[in-house]
Amino acid sequence: MNRLQYLLRRLLLVIPTFFGITVACFLLTRLLPGGPVEMKMAQMRGFGGGGEAGGGANATLVSEDMKKELERQFGFNQPMWKQYFNWAFRDHLGMTMKSYEYPDRTAWELIRRRLPVSVWFGVVSFLLSYLICIPLGIAKALRHGSPFDFVSSAIVFSAYAVPPFAVGMILKMCLSGTVDGLWNIFPIGGFESDAAVEAGGWTLFWDRAYHMVLPVTAYVMTSFALLTIMMKNSLMEQMSADYVRTVLAKGATRRRAIWCHALRNALIPIATGFGSVLGVLFAGSMIIETLFEIPGMGQLSLNALVGHDYAVFMAMLVMTASIQLFGNLISDFCYMLIDPRIHFN
Repeated sequence: MNRLQYLLRRLLLVIPTFFGITVACFLLTRLLPGGPVEMKMAQMRGFGGGGEAGGGANATLVSEDMKKELERQFGFNQPMWKQYFNWAFRDHLGMTMKSYEYPDRTAWELIRRRLPVSVWFGVVSFLLSYLICIPLGIAKALRHGSPFDFVSSAIVFSAYAVPPFAVGMILKMCLSGTVDGLWNIFPIGGFESDAAVEAGGWTLFWDRAYHMVLPVTAYVMTSFALLTIMMKNSLMEQMSADYVRTVLAKGATRRRAIWCHALRNALIPIATGFGSVLGVLFAGSMIIETLFEIPGMGQLSLNALVGHDYAVFMAMLVMTASIQLFGNLISDFCYMLIDPRIHFN
């Protein structure tokens, strides 16, 4: 019952947290310059400035007259609380608002087409990161000070020191045939081929996996160093704890003391990081997706940010916040399973 109460209370905390995030983001987009009204006015000035007989003064008068009309069209002439209410409930957190860059599509229609790509990319990267980091961190902790520990640390920190876009560029040059004389093994970019889409089934699955090799490798190589070192240090700390020495003193083998007692407590710091990792992965990587021309959430958010696409940008903030909060709930649940002593304060 205590576990259920803990989860319910953590779930209830999501509501005010989500409300605070959306209010803060909404106010920022309203107060900062570069909104849809300013973008429309800039377009009107650029379009009509050269042919206006009255010169700059008339253009300014026209812009001032049109500004109020634009504010009325976008609802900016209403009180701030009413603007937020309309955006949150009438526009369903901005999901039904029309995109500025693509007037014939809503923000949700654009996100819905990009979300499966980022989910695929995020799930694969997430699983590979943890499937590599946890065993590698355990192996490093059990072989601390050995040649394996030194060599693996050198490789891990060397990969961590190189930026993701640099790793991606090197992989593309060496394995995608962009440089003459080097291997042409993997696609230069994209998420899937047209022939695989028509075939469907396992053909499409393996084609997507084939396209994801380089971007996932570039992302994982530069992101798993922290998890590996965290796993190693956490396990080493638990191995030197008093309760492990007590287990050994009672006649248990070192193997049993590590795998049945120390490892479970060592996984607690790893479990608490699920939320932040999920938020980053499923929101997409702007750099990796742009470099490999992957039509995912990261590329969409970058285009919305550069193009001042207010509707899509706000919807992306809502999606990212939701994913982050969901990841935090998973972290709390995993933390509760690993450590039964957890209680809500």
